[in-house]
Amino acid sequence: MSTQETIARRTLLSVCLLAGMSSFCAVADSNAPVLPDTGQSVQYDTEGKVLAESDSSFYTGQDASVQGNVPRYQDNDDGTVTDLNTGLMWQKAHDFTRRNMKETVAHVGSMTLAGHSDWRLPSIKELYSIANFDGQLIKPEDEGESKPYIDTSVFGYQYDKRLAFAGQFWSSTPYVKGAVQNFTRNGGIQGGFGFNFSDGHIKSYETGLYFDGSEIKDSDGMFVPGCFVRAVRGTTTLYDMSYVDNKDDTVTDKSTGLMWTKNDSGQTMNWVDALDYADKAEIAGHSDWRLPNAKELQSLVDYEKKTFPAINTDFFNTTVKTFESVNDAYYFWTSTTQGDFKWTADYVAFGQAWSKKNSSATEYFDWHGAGAQRSDPKSGKPSDYELASDMASDYISINNWVRLVRDAKP
Repeated sequence: MSTQETIARRTLLSVCLLAGMSSFCAVADSNAPVLPDTGQSVQYDTEGKVLAESDSSFYTGQDASVQGNVPRYQDNDDGTVTDLNTGLMWQKAHDFTRRNMKETVAHVGSMTLAGHSDWRLPSIKELYSIANFDGQLIKPEDEGESKPYIDTSVFGYQYDKRLAFAGQFWSSTPYVKGAVQNFTRNGGIQGGFGFNFSDGHIKSYETGLYFDGSEIKDSDGMFVPGCFVRAVRGTTTLYDMSYVDNKDDTVTDKSTGLMWTKNDSGQTMNWVDALDYADKAEIAGHSDWRLPNAKELQSLVDYEKKTFPAINTDFFNTTVKTFESVNDAYYFWTSTTQGDFKWTADYVAFGQAWSKKNSSATEYFDWHGAGAQRSDPKSGKPSDYELASDMASDYISINNWVRLVRDAKP
C-alpha cells in the first residue's frame, strides 16, 4: 500500500467518524495494514510437552492463548500470493537456487513474474511477517512429521534433501552494527539478515562481501553458502515505527497499533517467571499487559541503527548500557515456543547475538547480529543444556529481559 493510499484511507476514516457513519468507517479502514499473528496454535510446558488448559498465567500468557490477526492470504492464480493483512504481494514458488546477496539482487531485479517488473527483496520484518510458528523440524530418528515455518497450503516450499535445516531466505536488511563472526580481513565479514523457514530463526548470513564492501573471492578460501529468495512487491506502513511517548511510562507504535512499556523489566528472569510478570503487571492504569509474541517483539527492532541496542532509545529506556560481552547479553523473551525444541522459547537479541564455533570453544562472537531471533530453554540453568556440537553454539542465557505489550485502544 502506498503512502498516498494510506493517507487517503485515514482521511476518509476521520471524515466518516465525524459524520457518525460507523459501518462505512469499518469498510473504509478494512485495508489498513495490520501485524499478522504468528499462527502458533499449541502451548507447551518447560519440557516441551503439550500443556493442558488451566487458569494459570503459564497457560493464559503463552502465544497460542492470545488471538492476534489471523494470517489471511489470497492466491492470485498467477504465481503470486497477496497477504491481506499487510497488503504485500509475494512470489508463491520456492526458488530453490542459492545465491550470494549480489546475485540475488540482480536476479530479483530482472523478475517479471505475473507481468510485474517491480519485484524486490523483502526487508527482514516483511519476510518475518509470513512466518508461521506452528512449524517444526523433526530429526530423522524422532517421531513426527516436519513442517516448515510457512503456510504450505499457500506458499511453495521444499526441504534441502541433504541439509533439511538449511532453509535460509535472504532479506534486503544488512547488518550495519559491525562485522559478523570472528574474521578480521578487510574489516571482517558483512552480514545480511535472513529467516530460516526450515528451523524458524532469524540470523545474519554472509552476503559475499567483506564489511568494507570489497568482494570475497574464491581465492580467499572462504565458503559463502548463499540463501534462497522469495520476492515481494508493494509497500506497507506497518513497520514505520511511528512512536508516541504517552508520558506515562508507555509508548504507542501507531504503525502496529501496539502499546509498549517504556522501561524494560529492570532484571532478567526465566520464561515461566516472565509470563507471570506480565500477567501481574499494572502500568499506566492498564492490567492487560502481556509478553509479546515473536512478530510483535521483532517489530521493535531498529535494524538501521548503527549502535547498540537495536531499539530507538529516544523512546525506550534500557537497563543495559554497555554491550561488550555475553555478560551484557540483551535478549528479550517472547511468548512464542520454538517449534523444533519445544522446551525452549523464542527471544530477540537487542544487543549482540552471541555464539561460538562449537561447544568446546571459549570465545563468543556476535555471530548472528543484533535483531536476530533465537531460542533459550524456558527454565533451569545453562549447564543443564550444554550440548556437544561441531557447529556454531549459541550462548545459553535462560534468564532474559522483558518488555511488555498490550493492544492500544482509543
